[in-house]
Amino acid sequence: MSALILIVEDEPQLAEVLEAYARQEGYRTERAADGNAALTAYRAASPDLILLDVMLPGRSGLDVLKTVRAEGGTPVILVTARAEETDQIVGLELGADDYVVKPFRPREVMARVKAVLRRATALLDDADRPLRVGPLEVDRRAVVARVHGETLSLTPAEFRLLSQLAEAPGRAYTREELLAAALPDSDALERVVDAHLASVRRKLDAARAGGLLHTVRGVGYRLEAAG
Repeated sequence: MSALILIVEDEPQLAEVLEAYARQEGYRTERAADGNAALTAYRAASPDLILLDVMLPGRSGLDVLKTVRAEGGTPVILVTARAEETDQIVGLELGADDYVVKPFRPREVMARVKAVLRRATALLDDADRPLRVGPLEVDRRAVVARVHGETLSLTPAEFRLLSQLAEAPGRAYTREELLAAALPDSDALERVVDAHLASVRRKLDAARAGGLLHTVRGVGYRLEAAG
């Protein structure tokens, strides 16, 4: 069965255009025009990906994103009229997988949809063997990371970054390498890696695994257990 895309957009004409292009690509679609309707549709339909406008009546897109991330790992692409770098980073910090800025070409949006869905599928195609670094276990088949047996609540991008670092404990990865691993088809800035990994570090610290994630000055990051 083809992937189901939830299009959350309060401009009817734009929503219709995105829906038409999505269906042309073979995707199934659901639509919502405000934040509350978006959450209702998300919970009822369990979409494979959400195209989420930031500026929505009532509950904002960022508020919807927070709720979606608290409840699961459904991929989310933010659609925003705000081109400022800080707005993009805030959305990615909250767990968005990618973003597009209005005005955009619908075909560009569909290319992003394909890329994000491809990355989500690729997680399932990785090696079956879990990766272990100290108390951390990264299970790529189940798409879950655990510390001391307890599951970490990670966004999809955070999981991809942590998985990449766990593939080679002790190796220093540049931000460019990590960005290519986590968001290879995005035009996100390298600073986004810092935002995601700052969140990962907080979650590791809260799970009593502080000290695993290291910042390598002038290079990037490495994952290494004390020893």
